[in-house]
Amino acid sequence: MRYLVVAHRTAKSPTLAAKLREILAQDPEARFTLLVPAVPPPGWVYEEEEVKRRAEAEAQAAKAALEAQGIPIAEAKAGDVSPLLALEEELAAHPGAYQAIVLATLPPGLSRWLRLDVHTQAERFGLPVIHVIAPE
Repeated sequence: MRYLVVAHRTAKSPTLAAKLREILAQDPEARFTLLVPAVPPPGWVYEEEEVKRRAEAEAQAAKAALEAQGIPIAEAKAGDVSPLLALEEELAAHPGAYQAIVLATLPPGLSRWLRLDVHTQAERFGLPVIHVIAPE
């Protein structure tokens, strides 16, 4: 199976790595693509290309961190600032490529994605959503 792993601040988390290792134990042929939605800086004005560049750097750093924990990441890429739009764009660009979504968030109270209900809304794409809550 091919999994789309969506994370930002939690992308290097040992909790996420443990879940991905668990998936690998059940499916040794599992393949992971890491999608890191861009996060704009505080305030209303920002340079979109700079935000995208930072997200790409974060995606590559997270890929290296996960691989150092024994998790093979086939590809790491940056996505839109909206995690749902980033998901939608990736799934539309690769129809039928993924069999499940692994969504890693911070805990309730800290997670903007939980406040936006991303974990529930991601189910509209018709794939199983594996929600991982990682401590900060």
